[in-house]
Parts: sequence; structure tokens; C-alpha cells
Amino acid sequence: MATAEKTVHVSEFTNETFIDFSKPENRKRMEDALKKVKSEFGHEYPMWLGGKKVTTQEKRTSTNPSRPSEVIGEFQNATAEMARQAVEDANKYFDTWKKVPAEERAKCLFRAAQIVRERKYELNALVCYEVGKTWIEADADIAETVDFCEFYGREMLRLAEPQKLTPMRGERNYLVYIPLGVGVVVPPWNFPCAIMAGLVVASLVTGNTVVVKPAADSPTIAARFIDILFEAGVPKEAVNFITGPGSVIGDVLVQHPKTRYIGFTGSKEVGLRISELAGKAVPGQIWIKRTVLEMGGKDAIVVDDEADIDAAVEGTAQAAFSYQGQKCSACSRAIVSEKIYDTFVQKLVERTKKITVGPSDDPNNYMGPVINQSAMKTILDYIEVGKKEGKLLTGGKRAAGDGFFIEPTIIADVDPKARLAQEEVFGPVLAVIKAKNYDHALEIANNTEFGLTGAVYSRNPEKIKKAEDSFHVGNLYLNRKCTGAMVGAHPFGGFNMSGTDSKTGGKDYLLLFLQAKSVAEKVSN
Repeated sequence: MATAEKTVHVSEFTNETFIDFSKPENRKRMEDALKKVKSEFGHEYPMWLGGKKVTTQEKRTSTNPSRPSEVIGEFQNATAEMARQAVEDANKYFDTWKKVPAEERAKCLFRAAQIVRERKYELNALVCYEVGKTWIEADADIAETVDFCEFYGREMLRLAEPQKLTPMRGERNYLVYIPLGVGVVVPPWNFPCAIMAGLVVASLVTGNTVVVKPAADSPTIAARFIDILFEAGVPKEAVNFITGPGSVIGDVLVQHPKTRYIGFTGSKEVGLRISELAGKAVPGQIWIKRTVLEMGGKDAIVVDDEADIDAAVEGTAQAAFSYQGQKCSACSRAIVSEKIYDTFVQKLVERTKKITVGPSDDPNNYMGPVINQSAMKTILDYIEVGKKEGKLLTGGKRAAGDGFFIEPTIIADVDPKARLAQEEVFGPVLAVIKAKNYDHALEIANNTEFGLTGAVYSRNPEKIKKAEDSFHVGNLYLNRKCTGAMVGAHPFGGFNMSGTDSKTGGKDYLLLFLQAKSVAEKVSN
């Protein structure tokens, strides 16, 4: 492994460029891709278990939240026994895959990145349809997928090099990073390609084998990406792709004695359950399972009375309502100094009323649907709670259309301890909270159980410095929105109940999938 850099020459990492959809030729390519993907609706996708395609008699479907009657893909319903076998099969192949040189594993990621680039429009279209992302949001998802492949490939080359140690006289000493074993990957639906791919390729490039159970709402994009990995040279035995109800196979995968670690992104409740189950040793288990958990947020944008109000309004609207507020980084609380509160709220309501809602494959819509019927009900229930806790200024109900459309909703004058100010809604609902002054605003910002992202708008350098010191979040943004973390530039992960602060897309991330072995040999003088 020490020759990694000599055998694989790679340029310095740079983020993938976003598509400019204002160019007519790019719009045409996207429209053509949407037509092509639509023509493939209803296709059946197998599971990949032990290197072989597996189908079941019982099926499940993935549907289009913009038009729920449209079936995107048909999937298999795995049994608990299949889940157990998937871990066994992954464990069996681990001894083979871990011996593949790091540079060969990295090359698989670089090839996968290139294939994703070549099929970018088609993958964008699939994300638009399957999870209701607009063109721009879908493109960001696929660009981040490319970034994860490129970044983690380079990181593994770095970690495969000899690690610098303090020399000891009369000894030959060195340290190597070795893989852990079988990783169970449980990704979310809201970044259906990027987060799923990031967890899978980080696992594979470090020499681990994987059992991936995609989110129930986004299995099609996951199935397509797994096929791309196989095309890029990853052996089919290294990745087990299993679909089925979490209630049947989820706990089985987490509790299996051969499962070495679990990579999860999703709700606080499920994350805590995984943490609890992983912490209990079961018969046959010979290690402490590792967990890489990214959970919820109740992210705040603080607007100081010395802020550029127009910039703060724009940043808040984008962070609250892009992708229907269905990002763990989304702004769900605007905490505003009372001196400028009325002005800010008025401008924000005016800006929000310009937002168009409708099917996400139509580029004229800024907001698409929420993910499913259950999410829509939960969000509308929260709005009813919010109406009692504050003043509804705009939105507040289901929007027109067959899909799961909800109007962008602003509820003002919310108490910092109210449910709408404390609980994660995961939808296009913003609570606006009045603060006496800047210090009070920061105090409110820190008063939830979460600590994922946050932003501050202020022109005062001393106040900015105070936020840097005391705003307790994993990702703090100053005079910009609190969404849109970029691989390499903004390592992503949060504090408190927001997870294990895994810092995806950062220099420390791959170490979560590795363990360090230190070797010292006495040598004769």
C-alpha cells in the first residue's frame, strides 16, 4: 500500500461543477432525460445478495410524490433470514476485498465518478421523479455523489501511505490503517444518491464490505448507483443490496454478530434505536460495534439588527424552503432582533409568497412535493400546532395538485420553548422568533437538543466572533444560508442529538471506517 501515490496519479480535488440550466442546450438535455427516465417507469429491480440477483414473490413499489399514481420501480421484499444471510455473505467476502490494494479500490471510485458524470442528466431526472427534487436540487445531489467518489478515493490514497511516527532507536516501527469488517449502511431518502453513495463508497474504499438497505422512498436511485459501482469494477460480492421493510430487516442487520459498524442518516428516533441496539453485545460478537450516525436538526438563522436585511431574507427563504425544507440542515427557526423584527418578517413574507409549488420535473416550480402521504400529514399537523403557538403569516395548507404539495408556511411570534421551535418538522414550515438583542438570539439558538447547522447575519465583526465561539453547531455559516455544505469545503456533521459529528466530506471521515494497527520490531544494531 505504501506505493499508492506512485501508481495512481490524481489531481487535487475540486468540486463538481453544477449544470447551468439557463443554457438552452442544457435545458433540452434535461427535458430529454426526463422523457427517457419516464419511459422506464415500472421496471423491476433485483436485490444483490452474495454476488447474485435475488427476487422475492412479495414486491414493494417506489412512486412519484409529484404524481403518486406513477410507479417508478418495483422492488423485492426481503425476509429476516435474507438479511441475516446478507451479513454472512458480506463477512465471507471481507477477507478477499480487504486484501485488494488501496489504489485499486480508489480506482473503482474514480471510475464510478466518471460514469455518474456521463449519466448526470438521467440520474438527475430519476431524483426529480423519485423524491420530488427540482432540477437544481437534483443536480446538486448528483454532483455531490461525484464529489464523494473523487474525495474519498484521494483520501484513501493518503491514508494508505506510510504514516509518520516518532522514530525509536533500535526499532522498526510503523502504523497502518486497516478496515473494520462488514458495514450496514442505512441511508435516507432526502439525499437519495449522495448520502447513500457517500456511505457506501467510504466503506468500500477503506476495504470493508457492505450491506446497504436503501430508504423505502428512494430505492431506484440506489439500485442504479449500485449497478454503476459494479460497472466501475467493484466486485458484486463486496456490496449486498437489500430492500424490504425496516421493521422486518432493520434490527436484524444492526444486531447481527458479524456486523462491525452501522452507517446511518435519518431521524433522531431511529438513530437512537440503532445506537442502543449496537451497544448491546450478542452471542458470537467479538467487538464493540461502531456507529456513524447523522440525525436531525432544528437549525436556526440568527438575524442581528446590524445585518444586511435583504441578504438575510433571501438566505432564510432559500434555507427554509428549498427542497420543501426536507434537509437536516434546513432553517426551521429564524431568530430575529426585535429592532428589525417587523421589517424582516414583512420582507420575508413578501419573498415567500413568490415561491411556486408543483411537480418537481417542471423547472418553473421552486418547491416540489414532500416525500409521501405520511410526511404530509405530520407536517400539516405541526402547522395546526403552530397556529395555536404563533401567528400564521403565509401558507398553512396543502397546495393544489395530486401530489403531496404543501404551501411554504411562516408562523411568527413563536415562543422559543414552543413545540414548533423545538421539534423537527422536516417540511416547509418556518418558526420566526423575536429576540431582545443579539446575545438573547444566540441563547435561543442554542436552546434545542440539536446542534447541526446554524447561520448568523451581522455586519459587526465582534458579534460574528461571538457566534464563532458560542453558537454550538457542527456547521456554522456567517452571512450566508445554513444549507448547501460542499464536500471538502464544509465537512458536515452535528453535535448533541444531531448525531456523532461524523464530518462527511472531511479529512477525518474515512478514519471512522478504519482501525489503526501499530507495529514495532526490535532490530539489531
